[in-house]
Amino acid sequence: MGAPPGYRPSAWVHLLHQLPRADFQLRPVPSGFAPQEQEYQQALLLVAALAGLGLGLSLIFIAVYLIRFCCCRPPEPPGSKTPSPGGGCVTWSCIVALLAGCIGIGIGFYGNSETSDGVSQLSSALLHANHTLSAIDHLVLETVERLGEAVRTELTTLEEVLEPRTELVAAARGARRQAEAVAQQLQGLAFWQGVPLSPLQVAEDVSFVEEYRWLAYVLLLLLELLVCLFTLLGLAKQSKWLVIVMTVMSLLVLVLSWGSMGLEAATAVGLSDFCSNPDPYVLNLTQEETGLSSDILSYYFLCNQAVSNPFQQRLTLSQRALANIHSQLLGLEREAVPQFPSAQKPLLSLEETLNVTEGNFHQLVALLHCRGLHKDYGAALRGLCEDALEGLLFLLLFSLLSAGALATALCSLPRAWALFPPSDDYDDTDDDDPFNPQQESKRFVQWQSSI
Repeated sequence: MGAPPGYRPSAWVHLLHQLPRADFQLRPVPSGFAPQEQEYQQALLLVAALAGLGLGLSLIFIAVYLIRFCCCRPPEPPGSKTPSPGGGCVTWSCIVALLAGCIGIGIGFYGNSETSDGVSQLSSALLHANHTLSAIDHLVLETVERLGEAVRTELTTLEEVLEPRTELVAAARGARRQAEAVAQQLQGLAFWQGVPLSPLQVAEDVSFVEEYRWLAYVLLLLLELLVCLFTLLGLAKQSKWLVIVMTVMSLLVLVLSWGSMGLEAATAVGLSDFCSNPDPYVLNLTQEETGLSSDILSYYFLCNQAVSNPFQQRLTLSQRALANIHSQLLGLEREAVPQFPSAQKPLLSLEETLNVTEGNFHQLVALLHCRGLHKDYGAALRGLCEDALEGLLFLLLFSLLSAGALATALCSLPRAWALFPPSDDYDDTDDDDPFNPQQESKRFVQWQSSI
């Protein structure tokens, strides 16, 4: 298989592709990309389920830790206001965990951007390929229509003008046959015409899904950033109600982080299987969707010397026919115009049509070469297998850091909350407030002493 220009499977692709896979019965599954097979689907679901297992274990650990903290701590002496030993360490561990979560958020924004860039490169390659295929169809249609119009009008008029000379009429009819042969050969070059699979529609679908994926991750990142910042604010202000609210929000974001981790891990593993050897799957899928022959698809997807141009025979016959038409028109112009001056106008029109046809033919030769579409194929693979996969790995790192930071914070916040000073209504009042009960008692004591 010939790799697209500039694309080689990266080290991450090889590493992820070598990871063992198993179905629900824990039977080994080959690492070849086969999303239509049930065993392979189960293997990816099992990879995603590992994140669910991690979520369950983390929740169990947090619950056991909090139960132990609430039920097994020694009772404090009545009236004791001395903070428990290690309280500062608990607070600082919570702060460090939240700062690590903020670092993970930065990594998540970078990974989200990289993934979006890779998918955008895939969409751009699909759009460029659609432009090339549309240009081929347009040139073929335009050339065939122009040749058909020339056969119906100019050549018919020329035959009527040259009717007194049988040999000249035979030459004009020979040009007609050659023009019809060129039109027939060119019609077979529009290989994508009538194909149900549209690269434009695929690009639009990919962009639509990517837009919502990008937005969902941005909202998740912003939500976790707000949780970290408001939790740090609650610790700094020693606000119990704010810390309690952020504890509940941290639990929610923890569940979302583990869920995104499972989705990212399964997608990265499946993408590595695809990117390790994408040609067979792409060829088979495109052939199923389009119904095109394997010769045409192999020529454009592989583009190597081992695969010949499937349109070479048509191009050669068309070029020879155009050359024959050109020589016949020159012969008619040299012999018929001196005797039939009225034949000059249709001959000039035919020469103009022939020049345009030859120009379109050279453009078709360039567009039908495998270089252009194969370059788009390589750009699509680089966007998907390099930028998008790298972005997924950064998002996976973000989810891992986020889950660890939030789990640590959930274990530390209740202990830090217990170290806050008691918050009652009297503590928050101003000492200079004349309606403060403490100030009233002080004034009553001073009044009794003065008496």
